[in-house]
Parts: sequence; structure tokens; C-alpha cells
Amino acid sequence: MSFVNYHSKEINCKIVYYGPGLGGKTTNIQHVYQKTSGDSKGKIISLNNENERTLFFDFLPLDLGEIRGFKTRFHLYTVPGQVFYEASRKLILRGVDGVVFVADSQVERLDANIESLKSLESNLLEQGYDMSQIPIIMQWNKRDLPNVMSAEDLSEKLNKWNFEEFEAVATQGNGVFESLKHISKLVLMNLKSGVE
Repeated sequence: MSFVNYHSKEINCKIVYYGPGLGGKTTNIQHVYQKTSGDSKGKIISLNNENERTLFFDFLPLDLGEIRGFKTRFHLYTVPGQVFYEASRKLILRGVDGVVFVADSQVERLDANIESLKSLESNLLEQGYDMSQIPIIMQWNKRDLPNVMSAEDLSEKLNKWNFEEFEAVATQGNGVFESLKHISKLVLMNLKSGVE
């Protein structure tokens, strides 16, 4: 859950981009990082494993308003998509305030999306979170490719919770900020209701 720094009068919130390998999680964060002004962002940090280019998570704080005189700062993380990095995914989810599930819209990636979603549910449950009680949105990424499932089919197969859904082409920046703004808003609403 969010961390309050009384000295700097900041509430730090953690948003995790979760989904299958090569689904567009990192591309989302890189786009946000590139389009955010220098004053409001920290360093982007990549951790790479010698034999897997996708084992990294990025860190990016964004200032988005105040709650009772405290600034809110968002930290964005990606998780490695590959199944054998389960321990890293669990660690990155610790203390999460909101999740953007980035699904790869390609027909042949449906099983990977389902597997990743099950992993998310089980990892959250293990840490005491209920999927229906935490702010989560679904992002249907790679909508520009030829062999994609319809948004309705993706919704039917992957969104039994009826989370809000956004279509995206992260490589072009389409839907990236819309997804971020919406999950940030949900996290803030959740935080405010907890304060009151």
C-alpha cells in the first residue's frame, strides 16, 4: 500500500504494469517517460539479466495532485513477463496500489495472457489482495497488428471482473496516457476513501 513521507509531505503510490512477456509493458512506461517533462520525473532504471532482455522493471515518479496537503507521487513498475521470473513478479507486486494488465491482443497470445492473468491473481492473493478490491484496468495492446482478437472477445476471455478496458498501440503511444490517467485516478479515489 502507499507510503507516506511526512518529512517531504508526499504520499507515494505504486502502479505495476503486469502481463505476458513482450506484451508492451515496458513500451508503455518508456512512452510515458519520454513524454513527461524533466521536472516531474525521476530516473528510469532498467535491470537486465545476462540471458533475458526482458528481465527489468522501470521506475518513474509522477506528481498528480494533492490529498490533504500531501503531494501524490506515482512510481511505475513493469514486471518480467516470463513465467520463470515468478519470484521477481511477486516481489515487485509487494505494496502495489494499482495494476495495469497489459494484454497482447494477438490471437496466438491468448494462452500467454490467460496464464499471466492467473499468475497476477495468485500473486495478489498470496499477498492478501483480492483482485476485485484493488484498482486494476485492462489494456488491450498491439491493436495495430493484423491478427488481433476483437476487444469483445478479449473482454470475454480475460475480464471476468469487468475492470475498465482501454485499447492501445503502445509503440505509437495510443492509449498509453489514457490507461495511466485512469489507473492513477482509481488509485487516488481508493486512497481518499481510505483516508476518509
